Amino acid sequence: MDEDVPVITIDGPAAAGKGTVARLVAGQLGFRLLDSGFLYRRAALATIAGGADSGNADDVVAAIAAIDWDAGCDEQRLRSEAVGAAASQLAALAPVRRELVAVQRRFRTAPGLVADGRDMGTVIFPDAFLKIFMVADLAERARRRLRQYPGLGMDECLAALRERDEADRGRPVAPLRPAEDAVQLDSTGLDAQSVAERIVDLCRQADPGRFKVE
Repeated sequence: MDEDVPVITIDGPAAAGKGTVARLVAGQLGFRLLDSGFLYRRAALATIAGGADSGNADDVVAAIAAIDWDAGCDEQRLRSEAVGAAASQLAALAPVRRELVAVQRRFRTAPGLVADGRDMGTVIFPDAFLKIFMVADLAERARRRLRQYPGLGMDECLAALRERDEADRGRPVAPLRPAEDAVQLDSTGLDAQSVAERIVDLCRQADPGRFKVE
C-alpha cells in the first residue's frame, strides 16, 4: 500500500447513494474504485454457497480465504436482499473484518482511490485526503432501494433499512459513524451527478494541482 496515493472515502448508511456517487467521482478523477460492500457480499455469497456456518467466524474466514477475487460471480444473486443481509451480519464479526482489511487496502494504487463503504474513513483509510459521510432521509433511501428491487414494497423497504441502520450503527466492531474530520453531505432530493461534482469541487479546492477532472 502506497500511503502517498490519495484516497477519497465515501461512507454512509445503506441506499444513501454512495456507490453511484463513488463511481462518478472515480470516473471524473481517473481514480480506482473500491466498493467495499461488494467485497462483503462476495464473502457472504461464498459463505452461503460453501455451506459455512455464518455464526462461526473461523468457518467464514476459511470461506473468504478461498475466494478468487478475480473470478466472476452471479451478480443478480450477489445484489439480492438476502445476500445483503448476510453481508451485514458478517461485517459484525471482528475476524471477518480483519480478513478483509488487507484485501481492501491493496486497492490503494496510483493515481488514487475512491472507496465507498461503512468504515472507509474511520478504519480502512484513516489518513484519507478527503472523507465524505453521505446521508439521505429514510423515505428517500427507501425509494432508491425500490428502484433497485421493484418487487419489494415501501413498508418492507423502510423496515429493512431501519434494521440495517440499527445493525450497522450498533455493532461492536467498526460501527457506522462519520470520521471526526468527515464532510457530511445530504443527498436527499439531489441526483448523483450533483453530489459527485460537489465532492470533486472539494478535492480541487483543497489541492487544485493534484485533482484534475478527466
